[in-house]
Parts: sequence; structure tokens; C-alpha cells
Amino acid sequence: MKLAIHNSPRSYSDRWIRWCCDHTVDFKIVDAYSISILADLHDCDGFLWHWQHNEAEPLLFATRLIKAVEEMGLLVFPDTATCWHYDDKVAQKYLLEAVDAPLAPVWVFYDKQAALRWVAEASWPKVWKLRRGAGSSQVKLIRSRAEAEKVIRRAFGRGWVPVERATSDVAIRFRGAGGLRGKIDLIKRAPRGLLKLAKRRKLVAPERGYFYAQEFIPRNEFDTRITVIGDRIFGFRRFVRPGDFRASGSGRIDYDASAVDLECVKIARDVAKRLRTQSCAFDFVHTPDGDPLIVEISYAYLASAIHNCAGHWNSELEWVEGPVWPEDAMIEDLVAAIERKTGR
Repeated sequence: MKLAIHNSPRSYSDRWIRWCCDHTVDFKIVDAYSISILADLHDCDGFLWHWQHNEAEPLLFATRLIKAVEEMGLLVFPDTATCWHYDDKVAQKYLLEAVDAPLAPVWVFYDKQAALRWVAEASWPKVWKLRRGAGSSQVKLIRSRAEAEKVIRRAFGRGWVPVERATSDVAIRFRGAGGLRGKIDLIKRAPRGLLKLAKRRKLVAPERGYFYAQEFIPRNEFDTRITVIGDRIFGFRRFVRPGDFRASGSGRIDYDASAVDLECVKIARDVAKRLRTQSCAFDFVHTPDGDPLIVEISYAYLASAIHNCAGHWNSELEWVEGPVWPEDAMIEDLVAAIERKTGR
């Protein structure tokens, strides 16, 4: 067996490489951006590439390359079923509705007049989102028809660049950096991060030509993040930002597993199975009656947040004690799938 890994420092590839070394699994480093990438994979059984929403280039071709690699006969992480809808809330709407998942109601319009007719009859507030963006960026609570009409005019006009500004959530990022060493490291990395941000804002096209609105579910002081990797299910609660309605990216995490609604765990397990995903994080809110609803999904997430869980549930909802690095779980599952396929 031989694996190919696209090495991107400070990504999942750090632990994938370490895992291969620790388990004496043959691997080689490849460059997903290389013009010869397909030829470079010919002697491999599997390909791993942690591509992310905050990099402009992968958004242009990642899902296409992954599909091509699958056609070569390799097993891939993330595979097409896992990532084709990544960082695309419109795609997630159609996908989750197709498998009858309990999705918080979403309306998407591709015609300005149709959107204006809808807001004339809609109740408020609603949550407006761009299809792209994570950590609650490009998410806003619309409280009135007039506010919605203003958003629609821009949505079908100049649109928005779906990349956060340098000043977005500075306090949250600084607080989440940890102790003094983490904060110093964050400051040291700031110039490089600002250059990358400027590049992304230049390369990424504006989002326009559609209007996306999601039902606002009131009285949620937190959301519930359930992450499914194979038959492992991790869960924790994320409390909303002070004076805000958004929990994603707040950094206010409660890891008490006994406080997690097991109905969310069951739903995530069942939906992940229907979606055939290798890795999927589900964000849940609850209706005033206590029913869980999915608001977003993602194949990628902050690995340390998963590792900070005291344990996980298996597919039978039995508790398994002990922390797990999600990257290790991902590569273990891929290697097991290759062994089943090749018989070695």
C-alpha cells in the first residue's frame, strides 16, 4: 500500500504524515497544484488532501481533481460524497432536503423580483447568509422587509466578496489563541496571514445573483456541533457570542458530553450514513419545542476541538472513553478501506 499526501503545514497533513511514519505505511508527498499531479499518483492506492475554504485556489478545482482521481481507481480523502458541498450552503440545502434531513427551513431565489415578492409576505426576522464563508462570517439577522429589500438589491447588484476583512473577529481569534505563547505565535503569523487574506480578496469573485434566507430559530443560547468520522461520533455545545445570535466561531465551547442532546447524535449518525460521508460536522439548533434542526454541515473543522472531547459515541451510541485526533481517524478509515478493496 502506498499513500499520497498533499503537505500543507498547519493542516491535517501534519498528523497524516506522522501517522504514516508511526505505522510504517509507505507514503509520498505530492503537490495537488502540480500540472503532473495525476501522473504522480499512478503508483499510489490513496490520496489525502486537506483543502480549505479559506484558500482561494482549491475552490477553483479541488472537487474536479478529486473526481478525476477517483476515476483513476484511487480512494481519496475527502472523497466526492464528502466534499462536493463543502462551503456551499446552497448545495447543502438541496442535499439535506434530498435525504429528508431535519434542515432549518431555507429559501433561495435566483430572480430579484421573485425574491422581492417573497419578502413582501415573509415574517421576520430571518437569517441571511452567503453560500460561502465559515465561522459566522457573512451571516446577518434581517429584522424587516426594508432591510431584506436592501440586501436583495445588493445581492443582484455588486454583491459581496466572501472573504472576511483583516479586522473581523480579532478579539475572538486572540482569545482563542490560548496562553501567552499562543498569542505571541498569533502575532508573529499576522503579517503572513494579512498577505494571504489580501490575495484571497483579490482572487475570489463576488457572490451575487442569488438571495439566501434561513428561518431564524429563537431562544438558542448555544448550538450543538456533532461530528461524525466513520463510526465515531463527537459532540459538544458552542455558546453564542455576547450580544449576538451566532455560535459558530465564538470559541465558547462546553465539552460536557452529558449536556449534549442524544437526539442530535442519532440524527447526525443517520444523516451521515445516508450522505455516505467520511467526515461531516453538523451544526444543530433547537426549536422552542426542543426539536433539533440542522443549519449547516462541513467536512473540515478545527481538529483540536474534536481532540478536546473526552470521548465519543460509536454507531451503537455506546460511549468510548478517551480523546481522538480526527486526522488519525480519517487516515485509519482510508487505510482500512484500501485494505478491503485490495485484499492486502
